[in-house]
Amino acid sequence: MRAFKMILAVAALAVTAGCSVPGPGDAPDGVFDPYEARNRKVHAFNATVDKALLRPAGKGYVSAVPEPVQAGVSNMAATLSIPGSAVNHLLQGRPGDATYNLVRFALNATLGLGGILDPATDFGLPEDSTGFGDTLASWGAKEGGYVVLPVLGPSNERDAVGTVVDLAFNPLGSVLEKPASHIGTVAKVADQIGDRGRYADVIDPILYESADSYAQLRLIYLQNRRHELGEEAPGEEIDPLALDTEGF
Repeated sequence: MRAFKMILAVAALAVTAGCSVPGPGDAPDGVFDPYEARNRKVHAFNATVDKALLRPAGKGYVSAVPEPVQAGVSNMAATLSIPGSAVNHLLQGRPGDATYNLVRFALNATLGLGGILDPATDFGLPEDSTGFGDTLASWGAKEGGYVVLPVLGPSNERDAVGTVVDLAFNPLGSVLEKPASHIGTVAKVADQIGDRGRYADVIDPILYESADSYAQLRLIYLQNRRHELGEEAPGEEIDPLALDTEGF
């Protein structure tokens, strides 16, 4: 109950603050970046961390860990995040989607051996994840300014609040005792490191070969995020998999 009250308090602050900031169509070219100077410093820091730690860790993970194990880690990370999605679906006024996620969780947690396998998708119940950033958007909070979070990367003010709440409020955390309650976080971090290795051919040219990787990542993030929410995206749509960064 205390955690739920904290969520409502944070949400109220976010919605109130969002009323005073531009939405996607209110800024020139659809890009509202009032913190650009600070963002670029954080972006440079993230690139340094990526080059020194995340990129080699990602490549090492995908080369050393067998693919079935990688798939199991990804499935477990997704399964253990389902209760959080169900709570957010309820907060968004979508009880049907919340029930759908709980059925997915029950199938994967039992037939899927604790989430290592994903039988729910095989039964026609594919992943339908959501987070508190989506919940704030459904409540009318505007995205606010573009921000770059340390290590986590591109975001916006609304989603940054959502990220904090999602990290702080884990429904399984109130049910499971430590260290079991941290399994989901460990699996998610491992899966994201794996993603860094799996998509290195896409990420590396953007991050290290673009003339302005900050602007490139900002545009890709804003387009993808607004597309997810059905909002108007800035500029011409970019397919990250078809990028030609030569001379960009």
